[in-house]
Amino acid sequence: MPAHESHAFPSELYLANEVRELDRVAIDEHGIPGIELMERASRFALHALLKRWPETRHIAVLCGAGNNAGDGYFLAALAQKRNIHCHCYYLSDPSSLKGDAHTAYNLSKTQNVRIECFTPNASFVEIISLNNVVVVDALLGTGLNRAVSSDYTQAIEECNACNLPVLAIDIPSGLSANTGKPQGIAVNADLTTTFIGNKLGLMTGEGRQYSGDICFSTLELPNEVSVKVKPSASCLKLESLLAKLPTRARDSHKGKHGHTLLIGGNEGFGGAIALATQAAARMGVGLLSVITHPSNSNNVLQRTPEAMTHAFGEPDKARNLIELIEKANVIAIGPGLTQDDWATNLLAQTLESDAFLVLDADALNLIALDPKLHTRLSIRNNRHIMTPHPGEAARLLNCSSKDIESDRLGAVLTLQAKFGGHALLKGSGTLIAHPSGTICLNPYGNPGMACGGMGDTLTGMLAGLISSYGSYRTDSNSLDAETLCKLACCLHACAADAEAMENGEVGMLASDLPQRARRILNKL
Repeated sequence: MPAHESHAFPSELYLANEVRELDRVAIDEHGIPGIELMERASRFALHALLKRWPETRHIAVLCGAGNNAGDGYFLAALAQKRNIHCHCYYLSDPSSLKGDAHTAYNLSKTQNVRIECFTPNASFVEIISLNNVVVVDALLGTGLNRAVSSDYTQAIEECNACNLPVLAIDIPSGLSANTGKPQGIAVNADLTTTFIGNKLGLMTGEGRQYSGDICFSTLELPNEVSVKVKPSASCLKLESLLAKLPTRARDSHKGKHGHTLLIGGNEGFGGAIALATQAAARMGVGLLSVITHPSNSNNVLQRTPEAMTHAFGEPDKARNLIELIEKANVIAIGPGLTQDDWATNLLAQTLESDAFLVLDADALNLIALDPKLHTRLSIRNNRHIMTPHPGEAARLLNCSSKDIESDRLGAVLTLQAKFGGHALLKGSGTLIAHPSGTICLNPYGNPGMACGGMGDTLTGMLAGLISSYGSYRTDSNSLDAETLCKLACCLHACAADAEAMENGEVGMLASDLPQRARRILNKL
């Protein structure tokens, strides 16, 4: 199972201020004392620690200020009662703690927890000398909104270099709960225990690396608490999406399962369109057509003979090009397209179509370069999805890839608002913004997907699924584009997880996924 398997979490994903509001509602409106929530959080964290590292004999807790430090002191007290030796190293004078955090500090003292000031280049020397030790990060919580500084930077650097297992309480210190971006530096945890509301920043971008495995607890709060605060995003679950797929009628024929058209594969770039074609074919589409450069038509036919392949050298002069475009229910354009006149003419013709469009790769780059193409998108009534990786998203928004990755949620919202339709921002913890206002996160996938062709395969899956089950159909088996975009994204990543589980991550190929996805789609 991937470390961030979605069924372990509720579907709601929150920003830091939203989690603070959940905490306030629980305390002020439901009368749950803050110290009780702190105790529940600490017990859950200690339980997760001992389940992961059952041979633990020593726990070294790095404590900062505020309630995150309180969780750390409380955990130390609970562990000491179980005869696990605990050392707390503080970076903020614990005598200055307020409220529940100060109560937790006093409790740790009554349990004879060893408490001393963190000393750079010395404290971790002592920690490393112990046997069966786990480091607990209780330095900085979700409220951090600036770069980590002073001794905290030193503590995090030494924590990351100590080569010991690390548990982060609520969030790895230094990581933004909203963006998943380190605030200069962040603790690289092996396990993160998080509470009350799952944080978006743990699940996207660099947050997936820094958080390690995630254990979540609601801390037994009543359901009425979560009803009071609307989450910013939702975590997708493949099982619930698959459950919406209808079975095929006994009298099915190819005309009932959509007509997909794929466009791409300029001279010298035939692999991309071949991958997209293979992926679309495995999604159950009834009819599949391909427009590609003459130099690539034989390659596409050999790999997917079921596809009706059309070679175009000069698409603006091809008499049956418009006819092919008009026949399709869904058109995907971009894999291997490049940016010459051949590509530009094909894209211009495609944007005139009434079909649902899947726009990827150089189709996006051409739109970024030409305001006229952008204008054509704006009148499509949201019948399209854009699937940029961070570099393509940066070109579309006239910024840098670093800007995109520093605020993935903001980037995908801006993409959707600017270009309409559905916006799918690829990467670790892929985000999708829909015209309905819904924001979704795909929790599946693994590092083996970091190879060429994965985006082309996703494009094919999107086109095939939307064509096979899309709402253009008049029967009762049709599904809306939003649902199918979510499904294709999850299916693509889960196919990669299944491949990694059997054969490992290293050496995974994009061409490994379509057959895997087919088995998942058929619930095998």
